[in-house]
Amino acid sequence: MTSNTHTAKTVLISGASIAGPALALWLHRYGFAPTVVERAPELRTGGYKVDIRGTAIEVCRRMGILDEIRAKSTDMRGGSYVDAAGRTIGELPADIFGGRVEEDDEIMRGELARILYDRTREDVEYVFGDSIATLAEDADGVTVTFESGTVRRFDLVVGADGLHSNTRKLAFGPEERFKRHLGAYISIFTAPNHLGLDRWETYHALPGKLVCVYSSSGETDAKNLFIFSSPELRHDPRDVTAQKRALTDTFTGDGWEIPRLLGHAAQADDFYLDSMSLVEMDSWSRGRVVLLGDAAHCSSPASGQGTGLALTGAYVLAGELARAGGDHTVAFARYEQLMRPGVEQNQKMAEGFVKEMTVGSKWKIALRMFMVRTLPKTPWKNLIAKKIRDSIQAAANAVPLVDYTAPAAAGTTARPTVTA
Repeated sequence: MTSNTHTAKTVLISGASIAGPALALWLHRYGFAPTVVERAPELRTGGYKVDIRGTAIEVCRRMGILDEIRAKSTDMRGGSYVDAAGRTIGELPADIFGGRVEEDDEIMRGELARILYDRTREDVEYVFGDSIATLAEDADGVTVTFESGTVRRFDLVVGADGLHSNTRKLAFGPEERFKRHLGAYISIFTAPNHLGLDRWETYHALPGKLVCVYSSSGETDAKNLFIFSSPELRHDPRDVTAQKRALTDTFTGDGWEIPRLLGHAAQADDFYLDSMSLVEMDSWSRGRVVLLGDAAHCSSPASGQGTGLALTGAYVLAGELARAGGDHTVAFARYEQLMRPGVEQNQKMAEGFVKEMTVGSKWKIALRMFMVRTLPKTPWKNLIAKKIRDSIQAAANAVPLVDYTAPAAAGTTARPTVTA
């Protein structure tokens, strides 16, 4: 291996969720040799539904996975709010609920992860059940020691390992320096569809809390979603027992279907709970290490844009590395320059949405329910819906889409030129 920064070829990617495999797909096309390491013993296929909209739609088209996303669409028909007795307060169609237009779509996170993995598994090295223990960078590359004891060399290292990024901790410092809690938590898990929902989501709002049950196309089970206001909880983010206890303590005594849903939570083997937080960093790269997706700039689930930003960021990072002929000093700076304004716009939107999700008083909830009930009957409903959609679409299209042609000199010899 030489010290020439223009010949970067091997790239270690930490994280096999969305951002990591998406980056691996592009890097392989551009002639780099990506390796993806994932702490979990196998591909994680759980999670909630995620939006694909704006710039991310075109990125998926260029990746060649848009038809597969369409085939696995949640195909939600709409949603309703109910009171404590289960009576319907109001209903809205899916497009208004999701602020979607034209080609925008929605897919379960696990389905998208599977699509990306299946597209890359034959061309990309995946290492499951392992994690980075140490990083030692020098002028020529990065020596990586894994938890398994394996030691390997890579030209570049990418942290695509989420809000609680291990790569970020090793290369930049403790999580507390960069994570900003937005005052709320989100929990989701799979449970029996005892409400008999068919591509429908049902919401129940309480002061500082929101509960949703939904079932999407092709699913026999349902997803139970809980959002609640809370100061930052002091437990290990991987301590599922503590997480389940925190959810139960928060919602015990509440009505509607909540006692039954909490019973499902206790038995769920895909239980997830985490804070609604932003990751805010002055720089997303340090030397030969760069961060991608939530690891770099988590906008929290409240933005609805985490997946879109991950897909777009992977496209931009790989494209800039190819255009710079593997020179990370040029590519990392350009990647951040292109992504940061859009990221900040989405993070700002998330702060507002968290407050909307956790309305703190009964009268504000009553006002919202009045609006939900009357909106479909009002002559200005289309104007209100357009205002909601416009703000979401502005954020979804905030990152400029660059056309990349991989230069013949980059990465490896005899590498095909790819025009994206």
